[in-house]
This record gives sequence, C-alpha cells and structure tokens, in this order.
Amino acid sequence: MKQNEETILVTRSSIPDLYEYIDEIKSIWETHWLTNMGEKHKKLEYELKKYLKVDNITLFTNGHLALENILAGLNLKGEVITTPFTFASTTHAIVRNGLTPVFCDINKEDYTIDVSKIEKLITDKTCAIVPVHVYGNICNVKEIDNIAKKYNLKVIYDAAHAFGVKINGKSVANFGDASMFSFHATKVFNTIEGGAVCYKNSKLEKTLNDIKNFGITGPETVEYIGGNAKMNEFQAAMGICNLRHLNVEIEKRRKVVEKYNYRLKNVKGIKLNKIPSNIETNYAYFPVIFDGYKLSRDEVFEKLKEHNIIARKYFYPLTNSHKCYKERFKCEETPIAEYISDRVLTLPLYADLDLKIVDKICDIILE
Repeated sequence: MKQNEETILVTRSSIPDLYEYIDEIKSIWETHWLTNMGEKHKKLEYELKKYLKVDNITLFTNGHLALENILAGLNLKGEVITTPFTFASTTHAIVRNGLTPVFCDINKEDYTIDVSKIEKLITDKTCAIVPVHVYGNICNVKEIDNIAKKYNLKVIYDAAHAFGVKINGKSVANFGDASMFSFHATKVFNTIEGGAVCYKNSKLEKTLNDIKNFGITGPETVEYIGGNAKMNEFQAAMGICNLRHLNVEIEKRRKVVEKYNYRLKNVKGIKLNKIPSNIETNYAYFPVIFDGYKLSRDEVFEKLKEHNIIARKYFYPLTNSHKCYKERFKCEETPIAEYISDRVLTLPLYADLDLKIVDKICDIILE
C-alpha cells in the first residue's frame, strides 16, 4: 500500500474562518483590554452557561488549572478516590493540592471508574471522589451520587473529554459538586488553550475568581495563596467563534466515527466503543481495543506510523505507573486499567478528516 504523503495526526484543531476570528478580536484593538476578565471573557462565559445549561461557570487559562483551582476552592483535606486511567493532569492536580490519590480500577465496558469498587476504598480520611469521563463515555453518575451522599463526600468530575455530552437530555456539566472541562486545542471545543469549571454552589464563584488571580481580593488585599490562571481575551474570542460552529463540527465527527464502526465492527480481536442509547455524545475520540487480534496494539501502531498515520496509545502508561508515582503506587492494584492501557489505541479523529483516509486507516489495520 502506498505511503500517505501527508502526515495524519490523531487529532487536528477545529478553527473558525480567519476573517470571523479577526472580526471577533477587532474590538480588542479599541479597548486594549487583553486579559483580566474583559469583554470577550464575559461574553464567552455567558454563552457557555447557555450552551451547557448551568448556573455557575468560571473560566481558566487551561483545564489543568481549572481542576487544581476547584480542588483548592473546596478546601479539601485527606484522600481522594480517582482512577489511573486518565491523563497525568488529573493526578497532578490532586497531589499539588496536598491531597492523597487513592486509585480505583475501571470497568471493562466504558473504561470509567468501577463504581462497585469505590466503597471499599473509603476511609475516615476520604474527602472526595474525582471520577473521569473517558473518551466522551460518562461515568455512572447516579451510583457515584448515591455513594457520595452516603459518606458525605464531594464529587468533582474530570470532564475534559465530555464537553457537550448529555445524559437523558441533561448536560453532563450538571452532575456532582463540580465538573472540569478542558478547552485545549485538541478537544472537541477549544479556546486554543483553556478550561472551565461548572459548579452547584454559587458562593464558589468569588473564591475561584480570587484564587485564579493570585488570591487578590481588593486593590491592597491578598487573602488567598493563589496563582495566575486567567483566560485571556484572545482565547475567549476563539471560544466564542468555535462555539457557533460546534454542533456542525460534532456532526462531522459523527460521520467519521460511523465510517470507522462500519469498517471495523464484528472483527475478531477488535473491540469498539459502544455508546448507550441514553447518551448524546460528542464523538471526542475513537478508542479501539486490540485483544486477541492477529496484531498487537503496538504492532498496529507501528504499521500505521509506517504510512505517516499517527495514532495514540491513550492512556498509556497508566498514571500510577509514571516515574513520579510508581514508587508510591502499584499498577497491579488496578488490573483492568492496566489491561486496557496495554491494548488501547485511539485512531485519528477530527471534524475535517477525509473519509477516504479513514478507509485507508481501516485497510492498513485489516490487511
């Protein structure tokens, strides 16, 4: 098979028409207001509240700091139950707040936290659960809510993959005490870099805005040990533009996923992601599990790479096996997460991916 001339990456950022973005940022040259919650910041905040159907949202310069800041804003102490099947940022945000991560295994069906294993990990030091919505797959929010109420725990969702997803018609942003979203360039919705937290307690708004601005609460007062996590006006303007086209972009992604599913379904040794009927997904990623296939995950990865097609072992390795954590944790304690991590490959997926390229990717895998 002929090598692909253009390198196909696992994802590519969606961006608006150049002149649409120029038109959106034009007023910045008039105001000279580049950051510190200016006009564009406020406009995006308002539009996101409408889109996500939430009462409270705070924007940040990236999703990692959004998660770090909501954990700080809730003033948590002790242990936090989470999953190792996630990007390192999730665990880093917990540890950087002086909290101790306690890793719970995932389930084999949708790769989210296994709710049947949470309770046995709860101790008198447990203060919160940080479940992760994975690939747009949504955690068992009902059971997590029941557990949290039973033990009086906070629930903060890492919803970096789940922007725009709905459960039974309800925005995923409305579950738990808070949900963090990433607006990184590679996400379904991006603000170049960026992130946000949606939360139920409106009193958190002032706290979060203070923490992300060095803890400054007045012209001459600093009440918190904060940092700098403010979204700037150019990020916000990109978000305003991209939000206008989001539903169209998701529809394009759906067609790519349908093509993959059509070509790869019912192939022995290949497991595809299943979307429950009550979930309105965002088609964020296309994970494939190579389990008993004629080629291993790593062999498929290399075959694609030979054709300038760059898939991603996502998530591999597990967070609890990273060099900075492996002396503290054992990935053997989360065997299903380890099993999936060793076999998962996310294939290229973005709105403008040519369906002919999708066919070629499938041909390489199957032939």
